[in-house]
Formats: sequence, C-alpha cells, structure tokens
Amino acid sequence: MGEETAITYRGAIYPWHCDHVGHMNVMWYVGKFDEATWNLFHRVGITAAYLRDNQRGMAAVDQHIQYKRELMAGDVVTVRSELLELHERKIRFRHEMRNGTGEVAAVTTILGLHIDTHARKSCPFPPELLERARALVAKA
Repeated sequence: MGEETAITYRGAIYPWHCDHVGHMNVMWYVGKFDEATWNLFHRVGITAAYLRDNQRGMAAVDQHIQYKRELMAGDVVTVRSELLELHERKIRFRHEMRNGTGEVAAVTTILGLHIDTHARKSCPFPPELLERARALVAKA
C-alpha cells in the first residue's frame, strides 16, 4: 500500500470471534473490514450526517477477500485502507489487515455504490465530495 493509506481500524481478536477450528471466523473479517470502510468513508466526507441529511446511502455491490494468514484469539490487528477508483456513482477501495507482527492476514477489495435512499437507486456523488475523494486516490 502506498502513501495514501490510512489506518482505518485497530482491534483485537477475542475468543468469541473464533470458530470450531480455533481461528477467526470469516464473518469477523468482514465485520472488521466494514468498520474500516466507515472510517475511510468519513475521511472523504461520506459521514453519517451527510448520509442522513441528504437521504443517501452506500451499498457494497462487489467484494473479494483473500485470506493470507490465520488470526487467533489474542492477536491484535490493524487495517490500512486506500481508495483505488472513484467515479460519478461508485467507489472502489482496498483494505489490508495485518497482525501484530506486521504480517498480512487478509486483503479485500470492495466496490461501493452511492444511492438515493428515497428513490432506492444509484445517484451521483456531490462534486465537492468527488473532488475531496479524488485527491486521496492511490497513485499507481
């Protein structure tokens, strides 16, 4: 990940996050990545207040996860995130989860869609939000 990355989540793995094999269950990877998503969105202006005040929402329409290393109860994790692409109505970003020793545990790439919650369909981002977010898009 490049300079544009930001720490968007820090946390620990608890015993209740683990499955019958003893490692963190996939639902918790998704949950921790989701928390990181909201921190990333806040950074570009997609805040809870913005969404409420403008009858807007965000919907994940495509997500790919690569599991690289098991996480166990007691492990600490950090997620760094970067914007990859931004278009009129959609945003693509990547999260990288690392364990306490810095090893990559999982990576996900998500495509999100900006929606009008009243009309229940996609709609454009406001120009000022697009401008702010484009300044944060990772350089290839």
